[in-house]
Amino acid sequence: MHIIYLGTGAAEGIPALFCNCEYCRGVRQRGGREIRTRSQILIDGELSIDFPPDAFCHTRNIDLSAVKYLLVTHSHMDHFYAHDFILRGYKYAAGMTEPILRIYGNQEVMNVFRECTKREMKPEVIGHFELCSVGAFEEISFGEYRVYSLLAQHSSEEPLLYLIEKGGKRVLHLTDTGRLPDDSVRYLAEIGGAPADLITFDCTFLFAPTDPFARHMGLDENVRTFDRLKEIGLADGHTKKVITHFSHNACPSPAALARAEREFGVIAAYDGLEIEI
Repeated sequence: MHIIYLGTGAAEGIPALFCNCEYCRGVRQRGGREIRTRSQILIDGELSIDFPPDAFCHTRNIDLSAVKYLLVTHSHMDHFYAHDFILRGYKYAAGMTEPILRIYGNQEVMNVFRECTKREMKPEVIGHFELCSVGAFEEISFGEYRVYSLLAQHSSEEPLLYLIEKGGKRVLHLTDTGRLPDDSVRYLAEIGGAPADLITFDCTFLFAPTDPFARHMGLDENVRTFDRLKEIGLADGHTKKVITHFSHNACPSPAALARAEREFGVIAAYDGLEIEI
């Protein structure tokens, strides 16, 4: 599996949209990898996890028309910017690689798609979508993929996390979420199977302490979660640990992320990071 972290920032991006804190001002001057668009991950060029407002920025080196499947974690704007889907067809999109995009998400994701597109969606475009409602603790299959949906600790709409399998490889996606709910850990234990080859961790808070009831994680909760996953056999010493979804409030400078990699054995994602498993 080939994985690209197209966007690695939290909801406000980095530098934050309307922020003039010292860190954001510095990032505007320094540029480079410290600039972070909103969260999106692409697997094998055909499966996207989430679709942010910054998807347009991600098309510079990526053919987003080739994406066949979209797994949406939840309906928050930074993970599901449905307005752009009115442009997937008609005169806006000639010669698309894949005519149909299948969107998987909870019922609120389905509602947001309809609400955000109803004013401008053309009949020539709507036929390019298949909407597939998914709840927590379901198994779904499409193409060469088998996917298990988990419950996140994030919002009241049944936010989802995903365990993705293809060709004997396994990726566990844990963004956006705080402490992994016990029901989700039990479900993963019931699924069983080999340890994940890669786990993506929400690391919004970075070194700041994580409240047990928070909607996001920091490194302390990443470690706790990884240990719980090791206990049930879903992680081991060969599992790659990637941290992402950074907030400007945590000041994820190159020095801070190098420290995280050194002390916690993680890979700190940046926009454009590519990993092969």
